[in-house]
Amino acid sequence: MDEGTQLVPVQQEGIVVPAGAASLPAIILRSGRAASERFVDFFTAQIHNPNTREAYARAAGRFFQFVEIRFALGLAEIRPVHVAAYLELLERELAAPSVKQHLAAIRMLFDYLVTSGLLPFNPAAAVRGPKHVVKKGKTPVLTAEQARTLLDAIETDTIVGLRDRALIATMVYSFARVGAVVGMRVEDYFENGRRGTFRLHEKGGKYHEVPAHHNAEAYLDAYLAAAPAAYTGAAAARRLPLFRSVDRRRKLTARPMSRTDVLQMIKRRAKAVGLPFSTCCHTFRATGITAYLKNGGTIEKAQMIANHESPRTTKLYDRTQDQLTLDEIERVRI
Repeated sequence: MDEGTQLVPVQQEGIVVPAGAASLPAIILRSGRAASERFVDFFTAQIHNPNTREAYARAAGRFFQFVEIRFALGLAEIRPVHVAAYLELLERELAAPSVKQHLAAIRMLFDYLVTSGLLPFNPAAAVRGPKHVVKKGKTPVLTAEQARTLLDAIETDTIVGLRDRALIATMVYSFARVGAVVGMRVEDYFENGRRGTFRLHEKGGKYHEVPAHHNAEAYLDAYLAAAPAAYTGAAAARRLPLFRSVDRRRKLTARPMSRTDVLQMIKRRAKAVGLPFSTCCHTFRATGITAYLKNGGTIEKAQMIANHESPRTTKLYDRTQDQLTLDEIERVRI
């Protein structure tokens, strides 16, 4: 199971291998059918997010390959020193967050094997990962003026332009992740009282509702008014994707835009108005939070809008002090 593994279930030794593993690691197969079944159970029953499953499967496969080649060990012979040696190797190649993800995958897998009664202890439990302290996020942030320039520059005489403007406005005014936005259906933009409301589907099957800013509401209404009639009427039409892809004739299809579609659109739109090449989907989440805080909003309320678990995460998006720092540096007059 190498880093090029594709997410395709296959059958091996009479066991259906989980998505994320092209085959069972040899060290698992040699440990018997019970170990093979518990390995499969871990990825299928314990990890529900497909992206996490893929990343953890690659991490586990790479670790087991390492201990086999370097130490020729069996599953029950793996000790903390072997896990530590693996992490030292990774630290030469990967950034600290990636190394910590590998360690998390190994720890969780061994925890499951221990609770399943296959192993007496978790060899990764006592191994410490690299220190990684983040006080400021790396996501590029636009100024309010730059964001306004981008929105105003998008053409409004085509359905694609109206769609793109509405999509960017939804991200910047609701602090939404791109995954939550492309996952919206028509019914997820609705009236609540006199104002429009977004229902955003977040990670882990959760969702939360955010009132629509008046600008975002105006842009969404203009987009929906120009969209094909399928956007209105029957209940089935309300379940269509809100932001749909286009075909070669630049007509809306019934398929949702993908995150890649959105990123390519943003890169194209940003380049057209001279914004930094680093502008990406997450830029608008950070831009919205920064603009909100700069205009007197609180971290606590920003956390609620962004649906962050911790205010520390929200603070990573706060760039309100960046200009202050630059102004202070300019006091050094030589």
